[in-house]
Amino acid sequence: MGDHRLLNGKAVRVRILNEVKAYVDSLRGGPIGRLVSISIGDNPEVAVYVRNQARGAAAAGLRFDQQLWGNEITQEECKRLITEMNDDPDVLGIILQRPVPDHIHVRSLQSAIHPLKDVEGMNPASIGNIVYSDVALAPCTAAASVELIKETGLNLKGLEVVMIGHSEIVGKPAAMMLMAEGATVTVCHHMTRSVAMHSRRADVVIVAVGKAHLIGPEMIKPGAAVIDIGINQIVAPDGSARIVGDVATDEVLDIAGWITPVPGGVGPVTVATLMRNATVAHERQLAVGWIS
Repeated sequence: MGDHRLLNGKAVRVRILNEVKAYVDSLRGGPIGRLVSISIGDNPEVAVYVRNQARGAAAAGLRFDQQLWGNEITQEECKRLITEMNDDPDVLGIILQRPVPDHIHVRSLQSAIHPLKDVEGMNPASIGNIVYSDVALAPCTAAASVELIKETGLNLKGLEVVMIGHSEIVGKPAAMMLMAEGATVTVCHHMTRSVAMHSRRADVVIVAVGKAHLIGPEMIKPGAAVIDIGINQIVAPDGSARIVGDVATDEVLDIAGWITPVPGGVGPVTVATLMRNATVAHERQLAVGWIS
């Protein structure tokens, strides 16, 4: 993994977390609220995300409160508890872990989190702000993707970007954030006639589909940057499992100018972006007089 074409998400994570810690330290021990992580029902995959977020918060000097709500909790009770957190000055930000049980309407709960405490950037108001180029509290994975493109040194103004995948939490906000930076963005999805026709002309290809090794070298322009957001588990014939992305990394590496590894690329930067969003939330809560 010493190849210079591999975009090292872990190094970017360290830099962002150091910036967050410097912000926290600059408060000279002044009050800064805690981040509250909400998990509904017991889910081993969610527990992994929570552990990574807890480590990121510790490195940044932020308090992190892990709450596990029972699988039987009602939608109304969830909303009531979130409303209490909105009103609690000691809560800096609220993180709603996904997935949630089938009887819970996740978008309704995301809407219940006050935009000033929405450190994940998932409230419809936060996503709507991106249309107006206010990207300071954007969805973390989308923001991490943009951060890694900037890490290449490429000038985003006029850059040809193809976004493969148009989800509400990654594809759409990433496309809008890149347009805010001046990039020319094409969004491909499952109804696109020829994804390769678009991706082969792109300076940057971002992939967030959830299909292992969907993108091969024949779909990438020589020297392009490839940002792989996919996380897929492959089980070998011997029963061993490994995590791979949406890109056939080893083959594409011979063509691309830069590529994010999976794991170790977008994931670590996503966690760091969540912590940076917490500092933005703090600044905005100060500005409106919620906290002092």
